[in-house]
Amino acid sequence: MFAETVCKIYKEGDIIWCHDYHLMCLPKLLKQYNINMKVGWFLHTPFPSSEMYRALPNRADLLEAVLKADLVGFHAYDYARHFVSACISLLGLEGCLEGIQFDGRIVKVDAFPIGIDAQRFTKALEDPKVKDKITEFKKLFAGRKVILGVDRLDMIKGFLQKLLAFEKFLEKNEELDSEYKVVLLQIAVPTRSDVPEYRKLASQVHELVARVNGRFGTLKATPILHLDQTVDFDSLCALYAITDVALITSLRDGMNLVSYEYVACQESNKGVLILSEFAGAAQSLGAGAIIVNPWDIVEVADAIKRALDMPTEEREKNHRHNYDLVSRHIAQDWAENYVCDLHNATSKAPLPAIHTAVLPIGEAAAQYGKSNNRFLILGFNATLTGQVQFVEGRTDIELKLNPELKQPLKTLCDNENTTVVVVSGYGRSILDENFADYKLWLAAENGMFLPQPGEEWITTRYEQEEISWAGSVKKVFEYFTQRTPRSNFEQRETSLVWNYKYADVQFGRNQATDLLQHLGAYSLSNQSAVIVQGSRSIEVRPTGVTKGKAVDEIIRELDLRNIMATPIDYVLCIGHFLAKDEDIYTLPSFDVQPGAKRKGKGCQAEDCSSVKFDLNHKNYFSCTVGREHSVARYNLKGTSEVVSLLQDLAAAAAPGNMSHPP
Repeated sequence: MFAETVCKIYKEGDIIWCHDYHLMCLPKLLKQYNINMKVGWFLHTPFPSSEMYRALPNRADLLEAVLKADLVGFHAYDYARHFVSACISLLGLEGCLEGIQFDGRIVKVDAFPIGIDAQRFTKALEDPKVKDKITEFKKLFAGRKVILGVDRLDMIKGFLQKLLAFEKFLEKNEELDSEYKVVLLQIAVPTRSDVPEYRKLASQVHELVARVNGRFGTLKATPILHLDQTVDFDSLCALYAITDVALITSLRDGMNLVSYEYVACQESNKGVLILSEFAGAAQSLGAGAIIVNPWDIVEVADAIKRALDMPTEEREKNHRHNYDLVSRHIAQDWAENYVCDLHNATSKAPLPAIHTAVLPIGEAAAQYGKSNNRFLILGFNATLTGQVQFVEGRTDIELKLNPELKQPLKTLCDNENTTVVVVSGYGRSILDENFADYKLWLAAENGMFLPQPGEEWITTRYEQEEISWAGSVKKVFEYFTQRTPRSNFEQRETSLVWNYKYADVQFGRNQATDLLQHLGAYSLSNQSAVIVQGSRSIEVRPTGVTKGKAVDEIIRELDLRNIMATPIDYVLCIGHFLAKDEDIYTLPSFDVQPGAKRKGKGCQAEDCSSVKFDLNHKNYFSCTVGREHSVARYNLKGTSEVVSLLQDLAAAAAPGNMSHPP
């Protein structure tokens, strides 16, 4: 119904902002109508942890529907973190700094704490009618400290916990109740009175109020004033202004703007805010409030006493902090910030379109023949390898260079004007076995180990303490290998990889999501390691290690050794690289000006190479192999096409076939 209505009135350039859990499926329906719609989704309630969320039978469908939005927003960073965690652990997706990688793009996930129109409340306090009510309420509560609660009558608002805590406070401070110096004024705004659970809650609240008033009240006064009604705006502002303590004990709350409204009306009184740690507002107002766990009755009771006894100087300091925040971060800014980020999220297009162009092999070979100095960057697995057979019980996979590539690769490596680099996540021994007879550069374990042709391996940054996590990760991988038929794990010198390529597809995915959650919750908490997801693998490696940085290091070595005498005027970068390693396709990019010096992303300014590039759209070829989504310009389906490509390049490199430009 919502989707049909929106589609009827939608015009190009409009944005659609979907609000709350009721419309979780709407982004997907809208994108089915028009993929170019700008769609945002915002949740006004807390998003549960992945362990709670996974109990839902339609958990995956809901997450995937939300991920069709261009921007997913929450009130607090904890809720955004829970959402990202659920996507990673339940859908097996890959997270990033901006959000979640899904369907060939980055879905931005962020926190947007909502505010209020603070001026509306401060101006109301200047209204004569409100001033009269303030005078009236001060007379009514003269000589008594007022604790105020304003909540919808809802299970998540912590009514029972609040009343029990106030009862405990009265028990522990009998000297106060004897003269009735403290009163709890609780306004319970009725909601869903037709629902049995809410009627039951109202009955429980009334019974508890009666019990406390029966224990501690007299004919003259009662410690709790409970109102089952809505209070008009003027009266609410007046109550906020004269209150000494605001008590908010939400068990779960998206934000709770009552805390903001209270602060906005307290410029004169400098009252104290007691705020549940489970309210989203606690992340914004926590520094100027007393934060409590509403389930801890004694803690809340002690917080009430602390608030009533708080020195004037401390009250003023806390209020100033919160008032500055409430007055600056208003509701209008919240909306503007979200809409601005939604525009940016859809205009950036962080990941490329689903389909990249097929590599023109003939053109790549022709440009190779015309060039003077060539730089070939090749992946190993699923690019240069032959067919791999799974062997039950083995803890590694035996990779061999495709026999059809041996001769063309040797021809290219022997060409004095061609520099060949093979970059792999595999270890030194596997690369040595396959490439010992070739004159080329190697980068093992994503660049942790590098040799110059014919020389010993050198380490780029490897230190033992950097992989202190390896032992715990190995135990996890061993456990999941044992319980996942036809899976295996590999322990390399600086990384570990669990591979489920040959396992049952659905069961392997389920096991992978469990493994990811286990790694994030236990093995890799606070460790200097990163989880890298492949299409059917999970790798754990040291932070900051990518294939792009490995190529940067090799370029610097080429420069130091003066191996490249002329500018590089041909680059082919091809491989089945994971998303984490696709920075390799930007090394270098065709937008480098002729004669420009190379400054790689992985190096400091003072260490950058001075190797020169003379590149344009015609002589720079970045190509992914067997991947649907990539930042590369071109794609090839598999290793058979890679064979054809390298054979054509080798033919172009043969003596007599080179046609250098004048």
